[in-house]
Amino acid sequence: MAEPEQALIQDLNSRVLRVQVGLKNGQYGLGSGVVVAENQVVTNCHVVANASSISVMSGGAAYHAVGVKPDWKHDVCMLQMEDLPLKPVAMKSSRELKYEQAVFNIGYPSFVPAPVSASGVVKGLFTMDDSVIVRATSSFRQGASGGGLFDDTGALVGLITLKSPGKDAYYYYMSVDWIQALINQPAGPIVVKSELPFWGKPAAEWPYFMKVVYPYLHKDWAGLKVIAEQWAKQEPQNTEAWFYLAAAEYETKDFTTAEQHLHRVVSMNDQHSQAFYYLGMIAEASGKHVEAMANVDALQQLDTEAADALKVAMKSLP
Repeated sequence: MAEPEQALIQDLNSRVLRVQVGLKNGQYGLGSGVVVAENQVVTNCHVVANASSISVMSGGAAYHAVGVKPDWKHDVCMLQMEDLPLKPVAMKSSRELKYEQAVFNIGYPSFVPAPVSASGVVKGLFTMDDSVIVRATSSFRQGASGGGLFDDTGALVGLITLKSPGKDAYYYYMSVDWIQALINQPAGPIVVKSELPFWGKPAAEWPYFMKVVYPYLHKDWAGLKVIAEQWAKQEPQNTEAWFYLAAAEYETKDFTTAEQHLHRVVSMNDQHSQAFYYLGMIAEASGKHVEAMANVDALQQLDTEAADALKVAMKSLP
């Protein structure tokens, strides 16, 4: 995985800002934001929820927001500024991203004086409304919410938003398309009521891509299968629904059905490295070593770590 050029990161660092929020109870909160248009800084709505004042910090100077444009459902809030002397970043639609594409993030974890960057690759694109939620391996910590996910050209392709609990966390980014939809909207007052984003609602109301994480990571294959079957029935064109169903089938030894569904996954998305991994395991267990190695070769083009892991796993098969 190629690391971004330091000159590119340095250039973007000046346009990814710390957001400081004064709360109604007299306390304050911290987050991150990105300059996306003249006098407009995007952040997460959960960063500025219940704010009585909002400011962004640049070069030791504080600039105060004069209005907010909220998209509470998607957790995207635009801060309207005045006289902010910073050039906006370039943006690309999140829908243009591909699996295994190199990306990196920039944000301000709480109480860290300088922005922090982490590199990764895209691992999931989950359809929601008119765009996609992005899952990438680039990690982030609390306080980085509202920071940016960038491609290798430095274009903003996602907004740091949430991670799943636990040590093997999944990291999610909101769509740039929802950011762009807010730019020309009128700003409302700073004091805005707080509403829950989709991910803050009770678990029963979560989208399927969130519901599958806990059973998948905790190896509850029967529970995963139930959720994935519902997902595939409701969204038959969703690649991830079929992948998680196939994973549950593989782990419960229903190799024939799993293989059918994995082939469906790669026919819909030929960059789905996890699907190639499982197909390689099934082929090797079935005595089809040449076919298994073809999946290793496919993985080698997408994810060399996964390719190496598959080779090791194949040797351990009886």
